Amino acid sequence: MTDQTTRLVLPSHIEAVAEAAAAVASFAQNCGVGDEAAFGIDIAVREAVTNAIVHANNEDDTKSIEVSFNCAGRALEIDVKDQGEGFDPASVPDPTAPANLLKTSGRGIFLIRNFMDEVRWSSRPEGGTMLHMVKRF
Repeated sequence: MTDQTTRLVLPSHIEAVAEAAAAVASFAQNCGVGDEAAFGIDIAVREAVTNAIVHANNEDDTKSIEVSFNCAGRALEIDVKDQGEGFDPASVPDPTAPANLLKTSGRGIFLIRNFMDEVRWSSRPEGGTMLHMVKRF
């Protein structure tokens, strides 16, 4: 497989989650990602894009998110960029804590960290946050 990259710019509408998931599924298949790794990638992308749209951009029509996929060798790299105010991932409550077990939300970051091999957030100079994820296969 040769190196390849795809970049999407999506509106801050929850319907964009399905578009991003479909794009990464096709991209992962073309990269030679196996079914088990592709499942985890799908979950991580859905959670990351949902968080970017709902929590960062507040579903604001004037804001967009950018999702890029890069396949290099035996690794799929995914960046999700938003235009929100930013946040501290360490401040997000642990969803496995007894007080949080029955909550209906709050598991996205936990899932992303568990399905991907590398995960890091950074502030963007122009504003917003970038989530960088890597899955080796």
